Amino acid sequence: MAKIIMCSDMDAFFASVEQKTNPLLRNKPIAVIGSGARTVITTASYEARMFGVTTGMTVYEAKKLCPHLIFVVGNNEKYTSTSKELERIYTQFTPDVEIYSIDEAFLDITATHHMFGGVDNVARGIKKAIREHFGITCTIGIGPTILIAKLASDLAKPDGLRWIKEEEVPSLLEHLPVKKLWGIGARTAYALASMGIETCGDLGRAPVSILRRRFGIMGEVLKGMGMGIWARPIMIHEQEPRSIGHSTTLPFDIWTREEIGAYMLQLSEMVGRRARRFGYRGRRVSLTIRYTDFETFTKQMTFPAYTNDTHTICRYAFSILDTIRLRKRIRLMGIRLSLLIRETCQMELFGEFGKRHALVHAMDTVNDRYGEHTLAWASYVHRRELPRVISPAWRPTGIRSVHIK
Repeated sequence: MAKIIMCSDMDAFFASVEQKTNPLLRNKPIAVIGSGARTVITTASYEARMFGVTTGMTVYEAKKLCPHLIFVVGNNEKYTSTSKELERIYTQFTPDVEIYSIDEAFLDITATHHMFGGVDNVARGIKKAIREHFGITCTIGIGPTILIAKLASDLAKPDGLRWIKEEEVPSLLEHLPVKKLWGIGARTAYALASMGIETCGDLGRAPVSILRRRFGIMGEVLKGMGMGIWARPIMIHEQEPRSIGHSTTLPFDIWTREEIGAYMLQLSEMVGRRARRFGYRGRRVSLTIRYTDFETFTKQMTFPAYTNDTHTICRYAFSILDTIRLRKRIRLMGIRLSLLIRETCQMELFGEFGKRHALVHAMDTVNDRYGEHTLAWASYVHRRELPRVISPAWRPTGIRSVHIK
């Protein structure tokens, strides 16, 4: 029996929530932005999109396109809370739910749709529940795989419902541009075009040997995608993380070692704190740097000892920095901890390590109870607060559930 997968994708989620909670914003072009000086558009309402305003634009670019655009500083706690409530609606229809991101979820309704009167009734029931509970809309796509369900939701936006049945897939994909498929970005689409592959039909007919020569093992995946085949299952339970990281655009460009050190320590604390909370240690640290001209690179080093200690992670990151000759001022930094293991061994309770562990544990306890940075390392208390943004990898539970104000 073919699977029946549903993709629920919220329509202009952040903007819709703001318009619902503030009646003065309804039916007006608005753009949700961050609180930092270097903010960009995170979501634009459909009224703003009619003027060409899109995610990722600067405030200046958006204002040129839509002079009467209303900017709203995003309320991240409001969005994450709503996302968690959405999950409760989905699980009323099936236990097999993957919250893919803050505004998107995949549901396997293969075994449950008959209990609600069929596939269409499930989709309409979810749309109705969301509209009645939150006063906002979603688009639902349905298909035999996650790939096709996602495509169906993209084609049906906004506030739409589309079911692409298994027998309809070949004809739909024949003339569909490859860039319309979820997972094929601009760079991959360009590479495929250079091989004469423009449509999904072209991709599905391409010899796998040629695709493998260009893309490696991903060549086989791409060929399957061109045919509407994608074996990725719904991930109901969170998989073991391969890494824990944070990166951010800085409030201003930095250059000196003192400035770099303050933000590096804060990022190390954010990484270490999540690793400690979920019981992981790692021994590979990656440092990402983006210059003011947007040139971006990552360097990594593997160290002998596993750690989740803030200062040890920061010291490892400095070891990487010492190998780099900075050519320009820095606008973005990121730190990532990988080669993770579960923290299962009994740690030393005495000596300097024991004191250190007790101090970090006490800080974590206070910050868990009273909020992030209630207690902070003196090295960064005078630096500007980093903007808190919602990562695409955010989840409502588990290690990717980052508390964001």
